[in-house]
Order: sequence, then C-alpha cells, then structure tokens
Amino acid sequence: MALRDVLTSRPKILFVGINPGLRSEALGHHFAGPGNPFWRLLHAAHLVPEPLTYAEDGRLPEFGMAMTNLCPRATRSASELGRDELEDGRRVLDRKIGRLRPELVVFVGLTLYRAFFGKSRIGAPGPGLKPDRIHGARVFVLPNPSGLNASFPGFADKLRWFKRLGTSLSDIAKG
Repeated sequence: MALRDVLTSRPKILFVGINPGLRSEALGHHFAGPGNPFWRLLHAAHLVPEPLTYAEDGRLPEFGMAMTNLCPRATRSASELGRDELEDGRRVLDRKIGRLRPELVVFVGLTLYRAFFGKSRIGAPGPGLKPDRIHGARVFVLPNPSGLNASFPGFADKLRWFKRLGTSLSDIAKG
C-alpha cells in the first residue's frame, strides 16, 4: 500500500521527502524509521507546539503543514529510484505545489533538491533558504534527518537547520 500524502490547502510549509522508506510504507506513516529524529526535531525547533510521533503525521494540517514525497515507491535506499521515476515525480510534485499553494516548500535532503531542480540550477550549496521559487512558494532545504546522514550526523547538527527553517518562515510572514 502506498504511503498517503498529508495535505491541506495553502499550508505554511509543505515538507517534501524523496520517497518513503520500507518501514514508513509498512506502518503507513511518514518518517517512521526508528532512528529518524524528524518528529523530535520539529518540536525541538518549536515548529510544532507539542511533541508528535510518526503515528500522528495526520495532525500536520493543524499546524499549517503538509507532507508529500517526490516518488511514491518505497525503497530501502533512495538510490534505488530510477531516472524516469524521479522525472515523473518532479512533474507530479510541481503540479501538486501549484494546486496547494504553500508559502514554503521544504525539501528534506539536498539530494532531493538537486533531483527537483537539476544540478545546473543549484545556487548556494548546502541547506537553508534558496533563491528558487515554485509557483510563488519560497524554497528551503533541510538536511536529511536520517541517522545515516554523515554530513549532519548528530541531532544538534540537524536541529540548527530546523531552527533556521522556523526563522525563515517568520521572515517570510513579515514580508
């Protein structure tokens, strides 16, 4: 069974993962891997006012947030995705963003950001707010929260970027 999107119209944040892991697909919830700190990071960065677990991913719209994936097929590793799947996913995601009209599209992982925009359009390397826009929405890149992310191995390394996401969202709201 494919993992379902968690959507709402005009969210403040649309989180985009590259594709579900096998555990997320099996449990039917986003970022369900036992070592994945995504949900703890959301709370620690004050992006949500209370702790959530993967089983509560359906509550994201309560906080003005939504979640989807570039590719719907679950894999052990995103490297298993084919070029055609990534391109099809890019087209579907582009239409979804146009329909939902989020304020901020948050790509969860640099690899995903590169897959969406292509290597030729990459601005400043690394995570953070990007100059790109998608249907008027600003773009932010978070490091992949997986414990396997060698570039951002610890909770504090990732938390810094989740906090910057909150600051960027506030700055965007101020205009």
